[in-house]
Amino acid sequence: MLSAADHDLLLELLRIPTVNPLEAAEEDTDLPAAQRIFAAAAADAGFTTVHHAAPEPAVLDRDDVPSIVRDRAREPGFLAAQPSVVLRRGPAGAPAVMFNVHLDTVAGAEPAGFDGVRFTGRGAIDAKGPAVALLAGVRAARGVLGDRVAVLVQAVAGEEGGAMGVYGTRPLVEAGHVGRLNVFCEPTGLRYLTRSTAAMTACVTVDGTGSIDDDPGAGHNATVLLGFLAQHFATALDGAEPGGRVCVAGLHTGTAHNRVYGTGRLLLNLSYPSLAAGRRLEAHVTHALNAGLAEFRDRFRATRELHRTAGHAERIVSLRWHKRGLPALDCRDRWAAELLDAADVAAWPATRPAFTCDAIWMHDVPGAATVVLGPGDLAGNNAHAAGEFAELTQLDAFAGTVTRVLTEFAARHEEDHVPDAP
Repeated sequence: MLSAADHDLLLELLRIPTVNPLEAAEEDTDLPAAQRIFAAAAADAGFTTVHHAAPEPAVLDRDDVPSIVRDRAREPGFLAAQPSVVLRRGPAGAPAVMFNVHLDTVAGAEPAGFDGVRFTGRGAIDAKGPAVALLAGVRAARGVLGDRVAVLVQAVAGEEGGAMGVYGTRPLVEAGHVGRLNVFCEPTGLRYLTRSTAAMTACVTVDGTGSIDDDPGAGHNATVLLGFLAQHFATALDGAEPGGRVCVAGLHTGTAHNRVYGTGRLLLNLSYPSLAAGRRLEAHVTHALNAGLAEFRDRFRATRELHRTAGHAERIVSLRWHKRGLPALDCRDRWAAELLDAADVAAWPATRPAFTCDAIWMHDVPGAATVVLGPGDLAGNNAHAAGEFAELTQLDAFAGTVTRVLTEFAARHEEDHVPDAP
């Protein structure tokens, strides 16, 4: 379903670096240019640009904004270089399907290419390829949409890098750029997913005193302490909250071999399926930390080199939250499920865990059903790794899926008088 012009458009987008600056501040990035090119191509499918601007700084004055965003937003020009676009096809106020796609990418430049079968390049599957396929699917549905059904496209910044949509998707949702049905284009193997977990990040910090290797017992050994806590968290938090996952992540104290490092930090990234589950998981982390410190003290207080560290562990260790309090999505709208089933879109297996994406910001929007749906697989298509790719057949299949969903939406509006979009 993708034309030769679509192939050229995708290659052009892949060649424009749009890495989220939270991922790598030193990499070149020009997200506004990519958005302008995308919006110009969308005009051929009948879209007009109704919004293309950076958010106001006030959107970050909230407790649930990740600390990494707060820190970087203090830099001049950060938000100005991170606009988002809203495109509309059809009259304002008409029942609408909204598609959300992010044009920012993770770090790590990848050569852009197309061999007639496979597109390669950063963003090929996550999510520039789906963005182009989306336009092809809308073009194919123009004949059935008429002038009573609208299509919205959010082409957003701030999905990658831990931004969690706080300055991209969330302001657009709160401004009312949503539909009766809302589709977040992420790789799901063309199966619609009605859930999206949220994530929080805990930082366990050691703030002690280091020493030289000739007298390691004179200092606080943050390396051993944090290494012990990392193993403790890995077992104590394993399966602590159904539907959530625990990633024991970055641990850093130092790089030299001939000194004891008295300071360091350990990061935990934790996903959860609901705000209530997130609060319980927070409590689990606090309890696990206290238990781990007690176990460390009991295990090492009789040693020669770690006696001081064990005795002072509870005093030199602190827990800080870099990110928490974000909502999660659990859409149970039967109307949407019936529509997607009728459009021959398979459902995400109930036994498979969900993942985190910007769809969380639709969690309490009245009158709006939300799903996550897109081509490919995050791991299988190397979405955040070297060699990211998208097969042309995958993108064509997603374009066809978009067409069927829009066709079914238009038919149900005509037959059932679906309520107007919020």
